[in-house]
Amino acid sequence: MTAQNIQAWECIVCGYIHEGAAPPDECPLCGAPRSEFKPRRPSTPHLPAVGGPEGVRVAVLGAGIAGLAAVESIRSASPTAQVTLISEEQHLPYQRLNLTRYLANEIAENQLPIHPAQWYTQHHLQLLLGTKAARIDLGRRSIVLADGQTTAFDKLILATGATAAIPPIPGAAAENVRCLRTLDDAKAVLDWARPGARCVCIGGGILGLEAAGALARRGVEVALIEGQAWLLPRQLNERASRVLQKQVTGLGIRLYHSAGVARIAGEGRAREVLLQDGSSLPTDFVILATGVKPTTALAEQCGLTVNRGILVNDQLVTSDPNVLAAGDVAEHRGTVYGLWTVSQIQGHIAGLSALGGQVAFNGVPRSNFLKVLGVGLFSIGAIEPEGPEGRALEQETDSGYQRFVFRGGRLVGAILLGDTRSATAVKSAIERADDLGGLLQRRLPATAVLAHLEVQETGARRG
Repeated sequence: MTAQNIQAWECIVCGYIHEGAAPPDECPLCGAPRSEFKPRRPSTPHLPAVGGPEGVRVAVLGAGIAGLAAVESIRSASPTAQVTLISEEQHLPYQRLNLTRYLANEIAENQLPIHPAQWYTQHHLQLLLGTKAARIDLGRRSIVLADGQTTAFDKLILATGATAAIPPIPGAAAENVRCLRTLDDAKAVLDWARPGARCVCIGGGILGLEAAGALARRGVEVALIEGQAWLLPRQLNERASRVLQKQVTGLGIRLYHSAGVARIAGEGRAREVLLQDGSSLPTDFVILATGVKPTTALAEQCGLTVNRGILVNDQLVTSDPNVLAAGDVAEHRGTVYGLWTVSQIQGHIAGLSALGGQVAFNGVPRSNFLKVLGVGLFSIGAIEPEGPEGRALEQETDSGYQRFVFRGGRLVGAILLGDTRSATAVKSAIERADDLGGLLQRRLPATAVLAHLEVQETGARRG
């Protein structure tokens, strides 16, 4: 395939970016068909070989999407760089977002890896699986592994991602309580997920919803506990959440809103979850989907500057000029994104920066492009109007729910739930800071605003 034939295609359901002459038959993340892909500009430029010193040694710590994207961009830009990819997991690097699809029996385990084992050999990449880093020696430019061996580097990319944030709930250490962060976690849950089994899922965020839905499809009786007043409060307003809730309860999932967990009871094994209001939920196993936190311990130990994440500049360089960071562990301009697509972009840029490429990450609008329980969801920017110039338009239709948030006539946020085909047009309008005051004055419904944005997007592409 020549460089001229390569094009970037974006899944309009989940935001996955595919590069090739044509879109894939199916999105590897959300399962959307080929028709749900639209052409888009590449996230990072296709640069000629940026070189760097002959045989420069680059170590990448962490084999999630950020680490793998870094390795891909390094090898594309330099055939001579000596690249080592280090992963704590025993499995080939895989699509972490697909774990709930694996749990729902939508895909098999052999469909999870992003590349087959021979891909790493063919591209002359050293892949160290099941390998834990004990510490980083910046003075000697080496990684000290848990077995005492060392890996030397000229440039190091930290893509250590995030770990599950486990709340201080008594009983959370029981043997049948599990987070859902790794393939091993998913396998453990599958051992418990027989039809008729009972599960309490603590956390009604995206992961909690997807895990609950996957288990319900396997015939598990699921109770979902959310501490806030409605589902996905960071991505959805209350009305949009009610629309989504119909889908959740339609799967037979029991929802508990504004519910606090007092403790998980049982002798070594969870038998029931006790809520703060005194309610008791009998269970056979528990899933904790209570958020994540950047994995910064190694960075802190070696003296890198860390806030919530490892602080990086626009080139994704840390406080040490020979160390970069990308993905869920990186904090850029005060933001830790925690988004799959951003991690992929940052990984590509970090890889090129490590070779001396003149590329930069300038931030992206906070947005979520997801498929939750089979329902398309796009949320970007503000979800509530602020100040005297703030205004919101919303509408429920047969195809779902649309909400637009304005400030001074300019679109600053939106929610599309159900039909997300116009998400690209909405995102473009926010990025361009289009003045849509005329539409507001005409008091048009949300669907008319959506149609107007689609026309604008079509015109911009032709231009």
